[in-house]
Amino acid sequence: MTRDPVAQLLLFGATGDLARRMLLPSLFNLHADGLLPEAFVITGAARQDIDDAGYATMAREALGEFLPDDRKDDAKIDSFVARLRYQACDLSDPKSFPSLAEKVGDVSGGLAIYLSTAPSLFESAIEGLQSVNLTGDTVRVGLEKPLGYDLPSSQEINDTVARAFPETRIFRIDHYLGKETVQNILALRFGNSFFEPVWNARGIDNVQITIAETVGLEDRAGYYEGAGALRDMVTNHILQLLALIAMEPPARFDKDDVRDEKAKVFRSLRPIAPEESQAQTVTGQYFGGAVGGKIVRGYDEELGYDSDVETFVAIKAHVDNWRWQGVPFYLRTGKRMAKRQSEIAIQFKPVPHSMFAGRGGLLQPNTLVIRLQPDETIELLVMAKEPGLDRDGVRLREVPLKLSLDSEFSGQRRRIAYERLLLDLIEGDQTLFVRRDEVEAQWRWTDAIRAGWAANGTKPKHYPAGTWGPSAAIALTERDGVTWQDD
Repeated sequence: MTRDPVAQLLLFGATGDLARRMLLPSLFNLHADGLLPEAFVITGAARQDIDDAGYATMAREALGEFLPDDRKDDAKIDSFVARLRYQACDLSDPKSFPSLAEKVGDVSGGLAIYLSTAPSLFESAIEGLQSVNLTGDTVRVGLEKPLGYDLPSSQEINDTVARAFPETRIFRIDHYLGKETVQNILALRFGNSFFEPVWNARGIDNVQITIAETVGLEDRAGYYEGAGALRDMVTNHILQLLALIAMEPPARFDKDDVRDEKAKVFRSLRPIAPEESQAQTVTGQYFGGAVGGKIVRGYDEELGYDSDVETFVAIKAHVDNWRWQGVPFYLRTGKRMAKRQSEIAIQFKPVPHSMFAGRGGLLQPNTLVIRLQPDETIELLVMAKEPGLDRDGVRLREVPLKLSLDSEFSGQRRRIAYERLLLDLIEGDQTLFVRRDEVEAQWRWTDAIRAGWAANGTKPKHYPAGTWGPSAAIALTERDGVTWQDD
């Protein structure tokens, strides 16, 4: 594609945790590798009342804390900080925007806005930017989630943004799409001829997608109480992963073809009706237990009061189209689980006949495991014969064919997701960003699940911290003769 880099970035939430941990280190890495335009300027904006020098000091501290040691170069940090400016701005106060516009100055060379805000502030933020002419043809906007908390609120936000920006200048961010291993799903599927013939209901028995966290509330209590596991992780990250696994082959790797195919998957998701909710979904909430050898408190204890918000959810989903008819997609996410693990497990159907059965050889179906974190690996579990004379029977064992991306590409530095997404925002490539019809189709599907919970009076089942969730989640798959991939 033709890249169209802008001359400036306006970074809202510039003093927050996300900016300190991810955004500033990512921008520094792009700068250090010579990937930013030469005269590129970064203007930070937040409520905190500091000046340019104060922000420069804060940025240096963030880089000192969150950059790996091998990236800490004083000269490059100095030249990066020279790109930074700062303007205090309250998104809820229209009077804040004229001084912000003055700080940003001329946008004829192009401006990218990174907007991370509570759903309640989107309207005032967009109206404020419009009032000072920071939404013109040379301006594009990146929107960090949460984009609402249900379909109506998401539509309201999208309508608000659309009044100022056309879809071609809106970049909705799901940071999972910037992960190297997530993009390798596309390379694995569409760059290798041997997968496509079996990548369908004839060859695949089931698909499992797990995003498990060991952390609890940390400092996200206010947000999490209004979200829960379904809104926080399933509506965004897990459904995007499902789409990459289930999509038809795009003709080209570009913003229209890739997102068209993902949108078709979301439209094909079978709605879970209220009468099916109890059998096809499980909700849970952790209580006290041990994680990593440390005693931790339960969710209600961390929160300080009793809550019915789910910290765990498991779902049996179906994609109703020709390719995937009858294949269950098991989705699972939770906090305070046994270990930190994000992975996709694709279990293929067994061979139609085992020639080894009469000699005692037991076969297991092949499984492809794509691990996103903490290690980035692709592993194919295949059957092999154990060495021996076989006088007492043939012994077969499952062995892994394992590709470690860290090892295989050890000579190349691994990019964190926000580096790629920020660079694509700056250069105008929408391929890895989420389109409006995708977002709203995702909300439509998960809203139906929440409606089913409400209709059935569903309350989260408790599970001890440090485990794999409620026992009902095990039953969700075991009823189909399937076991969760927990290794």
